[in-house]
Amino acid sequence: MPMMFAIPTDKSSLEKEAAFCYNQPMDWIEVTIQTTSEGVEPVSGLILMAEIPGLVVDDPKDVLDFLADRETARWDYADDSLLGDPDRETVIRVYVGDNEQGRRQWAELAESLDRLRERDTEKRFGSMICETRKVKEEDWANNWKAYFTPFPVGEKLVVKPTWERWENKDDRAILEIDPGSSFGTGQHHTTRMCLEFLERLTEPGIRLLDIGCGSGILMIAGLLLGAGYAIGVDVEENAVSTADENLRQNGIKPDQYALFQGDLRAESALREKLGKADLITANIVADVIILMAPYFSGLLKGDGKLLVSGIIGDRREEVLRRLDQEGFVLEGQEESGEWYAMLFRHTGS
Repeated sequence: MPMMFAIPTDKSSLEKEAAFCYNQPMDWIEVTIQTTSEGVEPVSGLILMAEIPGLVVDDPKDVLDFLADRETARWDYADDSLLGDPDRETVIRVYVGDNEQGRRQWAELAESLDRLRERDTEKRFGSMICETRKVKEEDWANNWKAYFTPFPVGEKLVVKPTWERWENKDDRAILEIDPGSSFGTGQHHTTRMCLEFLERLTEPGIRLLDIGCGSGILMIAGLLLGAGYAIGVDVEENAVSTADENLRQNGIKPDQYALFQGDLRAESALREKLGKADLITANIVADVIILMAPYFSGLLKGDGKLLVSGIIGDRREEVLRRLDQEGFVLEGQEESGEWYAMLFRHTGS
């Protein structure tokens, strides 16, 4: 029978200490990096290490696969201009705030890319040329509207943007999410697999901790599926405010969640504030999961579970080895589009 979980009695004090960052619309710096399909994984790792929460990959091969796979993509019509020049380089775009934090993130990423470029003597990762330009908040958000349409996930959820309608014939929980200025709309393989896992794992009243909460989509899904309380943590200042907006947009009450900005690896006081969760989700990348490995068990209840995603295929074994060293045992996994999501329990050793 399903296990029932109690909400911690110190919830009110946790809420009082939750850090919310309400930002006014601002300009963004768009960083464009020219690379290759092979370069996507190492460059993505550097982006996450620079504490930049999301990226956009424009790979001609991916676009061809996307246009060919109409059923999976749920795409009824696509303009030929989406493909563009099939011989162009793969391009990765990231967005950082046009403020002190954003400029620091970009400087750190630029240094890391310079070192990667120097090591890549065989030019497997392409030219690695970087360009920057300023983008208005409203332009950034509106650019996504042509690509984001409602789609069902699993048996219980449908994910949709606020500007689209959905005829709810099969009584799904409707999760509304807009790209805004943080990433995580559920369309990527990694997020979709997490949502499908959440549908199976969420029991009434559980306490959920989402590390790298981004847009807040996994927090929202967990609460819509019956979780009693959700906590989100992100290193990115803007992710916290965007997650808060999305939670409220979905009718989630303020006493059902808390959001924090900070680095769990560096801030022991923050780890102590969070308490222990029944389920941790960490939809990030292999490098960050490996760095976070020593801290997961301290944030879990004795019978809690850890769900990690964002792991490209050739990093799977490395993540498994590192989590095994910390006493975690693999209980299940899903694979989609060369990405893995994996569920663990801790042995207590």
